[in-house]
Amino acid sequence: MDNEIEKIDFLPQIATSARIVLASMAICCIIYSLVILGVGQFFAPYSANGSLIRNEQGVIVGSETIAQEFSRPEYFWPRPSAVEYNASATGGSNLSPTSPKLHSRAESIIAKLCVSSDRKVPADLVTASGSGMDPHVTLRAAEYQAQRVASARGLQVSDVMKILAEHSKRTGGFLTPEPLVNVLIVNMALDRIGG
Repeated sequence: MDNEIEKIDFLPQIATSARIVLASMAICCIIYSLVILGVGQFFAPYSANGSLIRNEQGVIVGSETIAQEFSRPEYFWPRPSAVEYNASATGGSNLSPTSPKLHSRAESIIAKLCVSSDRKVPADLVTASGSGMDPHVTLRAAEYQAQRVASARGLQVSDVMKILAEHSKRTGGFLTPEPLVNVLIVNMALDRIGG
């Protein structure tokens, strides 16, 4: 009986493993990505390309699906953002409803809104969404801001309310509990009428 240990040639096994890794990378990283890109471009090119909104001059001013900050009085304000409207770092604050920091932020926003004691502030004006990038506010929250926007633009409140009514919609159909308003689209509509 031969006591010598048989030598194993690992080269074929390494070559096979390398081929499997390369094939898997090609399928998962390249082919799959290109197929999904192609499907998106064919069936929903607007969404696949970021739902970009352009002004009358053709300049991109934002995305229909990502919030951006508005703080001037002549514009409707979006929900607060836990990520400072940074789309590369979306997420909530993960603060509990009893958090002093969350309470302080809400009080600061309420003070900024110049709330009179007889008007209740809609919750979405003082609370961030889970992503921190929700481009919508409820119609109720937009109507709450209508007086400030109309005064800052020198418009009648009824004209501002008409724009809100024209641009409000239930994005989830009958599943959406109340109409929503896309803040960027409404602000662009206001810029078009002037004031």
